[in-house]
Amino acid sequence: MTRFAEGEVMRFAQGAGRLAGIAGWLLGWRPDEFWRATPAELRAVLAAMRGEDAPIDGVDAGALARLMQAMPD
Repeated sequence: MTRFAEGEVMRFAQGAGRLAGIAGWLLGWRPDEFWRATPAELRAVLAAMRGEDAPIDGVDAGALARLMQAMPD
């Protein structure tokens, strides 16, 4: 089992508490929603809220039909 210094544990707890508060305030997430999210998911949502992600072009009808045929489930 990995042992952590007390200061490392406190820094993690304080940082996680701040992020949980931000997620609750900005995103309306309840604590369980925050703790189920991965760091990548939280980063993606916050980046999108800040307008950092460029819009993604949609799939045209032909590509969608091919995908649906290839993966019917």
